[in-house]
Amino acid sequence: MTSTTSPLPTQKPSFSRSSLRLNSSLGRNRWNQFFTVVAAVFAVLAVLPLVLVLGYVLVKGGTLLSIRLLTELPPPPGLEGGGIGNAIIGTIVVTLVASLIAIPVGVGGGIYLAEYSRSGWFAQFVRFGTNVLSGVPSIICGVFIYGLIVSTRLFFGQSYSAMAGGVALSVLMLPTVIKTTDEALKLVPQELRWGAIGIGASRFVTITRITLPAAFTPIATGVVLGIARAAGETAPLIFTALFSPFWAEGLFNPIATMSVLIFNFAIMPYEAQIALAWAASFVLVVMILAANLFARWLGRFARA
Repeated sequence: MTSTTSPLPTQKPSFSRSSLRLNSSLGRNRWNQFFTVVAAVFAVLAVLPLVLVLGYVLVKGGTLLSIRLLTELPPPPGLEGGGIGNAIIGTIVVTLVASLIAIPVGVGGGIYLAEYSRSGWFAQFVRFGTNVLSGVPSIICGVFIYGLIVSTRLFFGQSYSAMAGGVALSVLMLPTVIKTTDEALKLVPQELRWGAIGIGASRFVTITRITLPAAFTPIATGVVLGIARAAGETAPLIFTALFSPFWAEGLFNPIATMSVLIFNFAIMPYEAQIALAWAASFVLVVMILAANLFARWLGRFARA
């Protein structure tokens, strides 16, 4: 008789599906932790320049902060003492002129885009032009206003003036104000407009009484950000407002601003002027930082 031998039982592999899933999960966790660390490092690197700039300006210019610095005129080249009082006032004046021009035009343009011509060809053209204008270098705006107003002397009768500087800064503010107003009005619920129209309100009344108050906080945030950007510009003011070592003598004369003062004094071979340039840098950074913090507070107030 021939004996039959039973086949040998097959051996199970040393690892199971559960162990494979466990190893795969551990691998994904390690890669997740690795990329989290990489993202955190990149975030720190992105914020590090801001921290270094603020710290360096604080060390170099914060020690010079005093009442005299904020209330006196800058000294003649080579002499010590004095302050940047005229530059602070000039910056406020020029920025105020720019705001008085850019805010009504920008808010009105945003209202037209959001309420009257949302998808028309002209609205698309205006939005495209606004996006392009927001990316134009500031020096180009300065050269444009220089050729239009300063060199021709057609509008204000003077070559360089605070008014020309305000017009140049208003061109830089317009894209921010228009885009912010447009987007803020789009966030207002359509039901509010329908309810106002349903009770007999005209479109003008609906916009002024319903939509604009509802979108006030986002619009104000955009306006503050536009003002903060305009206050720190230098190139347009070199071509338009120039500089004056004296107190402001009106809107139609050259005027001192902090950004141009920093540029002029930083390239001088005198320690006193260089120190004033650092002090003006500190004051200007504090003003812009305060404006940005105020804009963030308005944004949080809107979300609340």
